[in-house]
Amino acid sequence: MSKQAGTSWPAPAKLNLFLHVTGRRKDGFHNIQTLFQILDWGDEILVKTTGRGSIRRTRDDYAVPEQEDLAIRAARLLQAETACRQGADIGVVKRIPMGSGMGGGSSNAATVLLVLNRLWGCGLGTGELARLATRLGADVPVFVRGNSAMAEGTGDVLEPVSLGKRHYVLVFPAIAISTKDVFSDPELRRDSESISLKDALSGRGRNDCEAVVRKRYPAMAGILENLGKWGQPMMTGTGSGIFIPMNDEQHAKSTARQIKNLYNVRAVTGVDRSPLHEKLDFDGK
Repeated sequence: MSKQAGTSWPAPAKLNLFLHVTGRRKDGFHNIQTLFQILDWGDEILVKTTGRGSIRRTRDDYAVPEQEDLAIRAARLLQAETACRQGADIGVVKRIPMGSGMGGGSSNAATVLLVLNRLWGCGLGTGELARLATRLGADVPVFVRGNSAMAEGTGDVLEPVSLGKRHYVLVFPAIAISTKDVFSDPELRRDSESISLKDALSGRGRNDCEAVVRKRYPAMAGILENLGKWGQPMMTGTGSGIFIPMNDEQHAKSTARQIKNLYNVRAVTGVDRSPLHEKLDFDGK
């Protein structure tokens, strides 16, 4: 596939399989421990390189101004850092609901960084791109590196892990949750201990933000309680997205069919390696 023909690129969603808040930093941010898993589903990024030097968004059917769109900001950042004279037309096909906590904007930014680095011939390595990604958001580096990972610090200290394929039902309530309000709530637990990967996978992990969200958003509490009929629902991050672990793909699909009349749902598979990285390797080698 030629560079110009490779116009469609995946921007996968992610889950935080647990989220412990381990302390508050002097700069006002929080230290956390979390386990990221990349999903086989997400947004799609359409990229066409141009010789005119400008960065242009070609789709605007989602409520983010162009100057604030992480996909566009990522392209302009890479262009500035590498003094690249080429430009690009970028379109984002949104499938990950905004505010779901599944990393849509961050994944969009990572896909643009990786793809334009390839198409423009910038020559930056993954580590260099990940460091650049921290300037766009705390979750962008995990998508740049493209692996399931345990994360600490503000979420930027990543250790790749192998989780294998895992199956989930995603539920998307139409509820907007303020991350700022959750992390500023005086009742948020901020002294959780770090745990091992083994303990996380055995169910010792939890989402420390969920108790605050249940209190501040009674509708979320009700939905989580109702979904308990089908398994152990958990929030991912501080978004309103909910995931229910399933035993296998068939179980996930059958459960999604049962729930779809109540909520917006999707059956998905968690993977250890990003679909974007799989495609980049296939197209580039």
